[in-house]
Amino acid sequence: MKKIFLLLASIMCWITITEAQDWANLNRFRDDNEKLGPARMCDDRVVFMGNSITQGWIERVPEFFAGRNYINRGIGGQTTPQMLLRFRQDVVKLFPKVVVILAGTNDIAGNTGPSTLEMIEDNIHSMAELAQAHGIQVVICSVLPAYDYPWRTGLEPAPKIVELNKRLKQYADTHGVVYCDFFTAMADERDGLPKELSEDGVHPNLAGYAVMGPIVEHAIARALLMWKAPNPAPAKTFQ
Repeated sequence: MKKIFLLLASIMCWITITEAQDWANLNRFRDDNEKLGPARMCDDRVVFMGNSITQGWIERVPEFFAGRNYINRGIGGQTTPQMLLRFRQDVVKLFPKVVVILAGTNDIAGNTGPSTLEMIEDNIHSMAELAQAHGIQVVICSVLPAYDYPWRTGLEPAPKIVELNKRLKQYADTHGVVYCDFFTAMADERDGLPKELSEDGVHPNLAGYAVMGPIVEHAIARALLMWKAPNPAPAKTFQ
């Protein structure tokens, strides 16, 4: 009887812990999403999907988003599988014309476990395909340069980021997606993020975001033209 009681207690405890988990942080923007009104046809709504770099953008440079139909859905520390899980509620159901996807560096850092470049590609491709299936134009951003991760040193991410960006650009060029190349404009001689653009070598500072702003604006403008044009020209890279 005691063993049965302990077993039942263990099961109930496991269920409680499982129910309490929100691995993809689906609750983070639930209320904000509900407060957003339906997008009008004349609204050029753009959703930014990403990690702490995207989250930091609105926190450090709120004026970049103010007065525009730019919706920031960045969550610090997230990896691409987490973003994919919340993509429908935090992007698709907001009915934007364009989504800007900036993701992958935390996967390389192993934030939610080991991840290959192929796994990262698959998740980003799935987000792009889900968006396109709902009439949303896609901007895929290059992963920002990083020579090392301060929270997990020694992983040598720089060559992995270079290779991942090469693959993302190739995918964009062949799937009607706009490629937004931050990397070329920001990388130093080590393929890292220089001190003048970042305090920790991973997250942009104000100067870093100042570099990124015009690049992504050009990419968004191109994606909006593709949304409006019945037979858009092939997507381009913006850097």
